[in-house]
Parts: sequence; C-alpha cells; structure tokens
Amino acid sequence: MKLIAVLLGIVFVALAGRAAEASDAAPKLEDLEQAKSLEKDGITWTFEAPVRAGRFVNGDWYVVGPATVVKIDPAPTDERNNSVLNLPLDEYSRGASPFDSRVEQGRGEKGKKLRAKLPLALKPGDNLISSIGVEIHSLPSPLRPGDKNGSPVGSLSILTCLKEPAPADAFRPSYGDREQKLYFARDLRKALLPGLPREGIELKYDHGASFTIDDFAERYRRPWLDVCFFHFDAPAQYQVQYGREAGRSAGMAALLLCLDYTAEEKEKLLVNFVQYGIDLWGLARAGFPGWPAHGGHGTGRKLPIVFAGLLLGDDEMASPSVTYPKLKFGEDMQTMYDTGWTGAKAVYAGHVGAEGVPGKADWGKYEHLQPKDWPGRLGESYRRCCTSLAWVGQALALRILHAEKAWAHDAFFDYEDRWMSEDDSEHVKIIKETAGLDFTADWARQRQAWDPFVQQMWAKYRHNLPAAPDKSANK
Repeated sequence: MKLIAVLLGIVFVALAGRAAEASDAAPKLEDLEQAKSLEKDGITWTFEAPVRAGRFVNGDWYVVGPATVVKIDPAPTDERNNSVLNLPLDEYSRGASPFDSRVEQGRGEKGKKLRAKLPLALKPGDNLISSIGVEIHSLPSPLRPGDKNGSPVGSLSILTCLKEPAPADAFRPSYGDREQKLYFARDLRKALLPGLPREGIELKYDHGASFTIDDFAERYRRPWLDVCFFHFDAPAQYQVQYGREAGRSAGMAALLLCLDYTAEEKEKLLVNFVQYGIDLWGLARAGFPGWPAHGGHGTGRKLPIVFAGLLLGDDEMASPSVTYPKLKFGEDMQTMYDTGWTGAKAVYAGHVGAEGVPGKADWGKYEHLQPKDWPGRLGESYRRCCTSLAWVGQALALRILHAEKAWAHDAFFDYEDRWMSEDDSEHVKIIKETAGLDFTADWARQRQAWDPFVQQMWAKYRHNLPAAPDKSANK
C-alpha cells in the first residue's frame, strides 16, 4: 500500500508539473483572438486587416506583427490625442513631447515632428503610445487634490507589436525597450514580501482622505510616463505631477505590499507596480540618463526599479546604480556624508546635488556651513518642503525588504534616520536668528513623514523590522 501511495504521489507531482508547464507556455498563433480593432482605456486602434492579439499580465494589448494601424480614436488633431511610435528618448529627454501642442515650455510644439502618422505599419519590436487630451487644470493632481493638474494629457495606452505570442503571465516590455525583454509573473518571489500586521495603522493621506490597496493598484494600472522632466505631459487622470508625490506614492505602494494582505489582495498592486519598475528599467537599459536631483523633481523612480528587480530575481535590475553607475536618481544625488553644522554626518547635498550649478551659489551643498554663511535659502527650503518627507516611506520599505545593499547608497538611509530622529527645535531657532530664514512652522519640521500612514509605519516598524529571508539579524 505504501508503494502504491508513493507511486501515486509521483504521478500526481508529474501531472502537476506538466500542467504548470502548459499554463506557462505561450499560446499558438491560431489560438489568439482575431480582431479588426482593439480598445484600451478609451483609446481604440483599428487595423487594415484583422490581427492576432493577446494581453499581457497587466491587461495591455499586444499584436503579433506585422500589422498596420489605419485609424485611432479619439482622432488625433493638431493639438491633442496624438501618438508616438517607438518614443525616441534622445530627443524626448531634451524636451520634445509628441502628444499635445499645449505641453508647457514649448515642448509640445517641439514634439510635433515625433508624432505618428497614419497609416502606421507596425513590426515586431515596435510599440505605439497613444494619448487622450484633457483641458489643462481641469483635474485635481493625484495625492495633492488641492492642486490642479497642469498636464494636457489625460491618459495613455500602449500597443506592443511582438514577433510571436507571449505567455499569459508575461509583463509588457518597457516602452523604452526595443529588444522587448520579457519578464514573467511566475518568477515573482512573493515570499520576500512580509505580512506585517496592519493593526494600529491608518491608511490615510496627509489631507485626511483614506485609501485602500486597490486604490494604489488602480493608480499604477495604466502606464506612467517618466521621460519628460518636470512631468509636463504625465497623464493627468492617474499619474502624479511632481517627483515629491512620485516618492510618496512609491513608498506607500511598497509598504502596502509588505502588510498582511492576502496574496490575492496584493496581486493587482504587485503586478502593476512591478510593471512600472520594468518600464523604468527599460528606459535605463536604453541609455536614458535617469531622474536627477532638481528640488523634488528627481524623486521616486529608483524604488520601483529596485523593488521589481528584487521580486523578479534580476540582480542587475535590483541594483541599478551598480549596473549603471552614471544613472541619476534624485534621492542619491541629494544625500551624502559630511560633517554638518548640527553635528550630523549624513546631510542634504543641495538642490541639484553636491556639485551644484556654476553661477548658482545656493544650488549645491551647504549643510557643512553655519546658517549665517549659507549662500541662500534654496537648499534648506527644499530639504524641508519637498524631499526628505517624501523619502521616509521609500527608506522604510527598503529596510523592511532588507534591500539596503541593493540600493547601494548608504547615505540615503542614514540621512532618513537622521531626518526622523534629530530634534531640530534649537536648529530652527539658530537658522532664524542668524540667517533670517524661518522654518519654525509645523509643516517644515523634521521627525515627520508627509502622510500619516507612513508616519505610523515608521513608528511601528523602523526598529522592529521583520527577519531577513536568510534569517540574518535586523539592522
């Protein structure tokens, strides 16, 4: 009887393995649906002839090419609803936005030459990003509902052209990746995500509104566009418009995934947040220079990359600053080791980082000087309003995941510990008395995160971290 049971067990395991292999396999071309048009979030692409189409794990469409798009709805005009084929990162990163003529600082006008013209022939390796325009300042800015969104782009949808069908659990290749590297949900190392108790933690923003994990899943469901610096054409319906809020959002998303939700409850946010990290990583792999410090604008892009790399087991992605040492991230450029005037060893490196900008004396490092000798107020103002508070959730999530080594910039973590622990009561008095700069208002003080959710998470878990996967001692 024991022998029979063992044999049955072997057969069951073998069958289960075959079933798993079958579920992971790509469908046959003839098994994909045939469609004359495809719709995604209000954008419809119509083809010259029916195409074979499938969906990635995040719900975005792909077609097996070649295919020809003959119509896009809403119809593109001289002003809005435009598309771009294979976004050229060099021109775009220099300030050309193809989607809408109303994009600020002339970027929309400069980007007209990048717009896709119909009919549009797609071949494997291509992707098409299509937009829907909105009235400027007609929508509240995500995470800052008191502000009106300044982008004329409301929403974006991406159509990818592959050479062959993809497995159902494949993530969409990054819109910056012409090689179309595929990552798979089956490889997500979900065991790395702890299940920290939510007891005593309020899911609230700074403005008092509550949120859910599904709210953040929806926030990352559609593609975020992160190549037009200052976010002038970020989709206004769902993407944040300032790097500070990008940092807040990334930190909260990662912390939510570390809480005691079920795997099913985490799934949508996990897939969508990892997809965002893959999109950013594809930009880095394509040679995009990164998201440099400029006040709060360069914040919030490194964490999604590191998070996606850790969960997918991709060491190069998990350590982007090691893989690409010249890749720029605001959090790292604005934190450094030095002897600060308060006695701190981890300090703020300035508005654009320690090197500053020639001719702008108050854009570089300054905390090594006494306040009376500061060249201006820019650095300290942005240290207190738009950076440090937004980094708290990111730093905590990375510590919970024991990803400090992958991040590869220790000054960031030590600086955030300083920000959350250093009593600046006497410091703000000295700054006011000797430099004439007033940072005594509650909103400008240290020891606080921007959002109550992050504040409470820090208080409960910063010095009560879960064990690392290898059971090593917590820091």
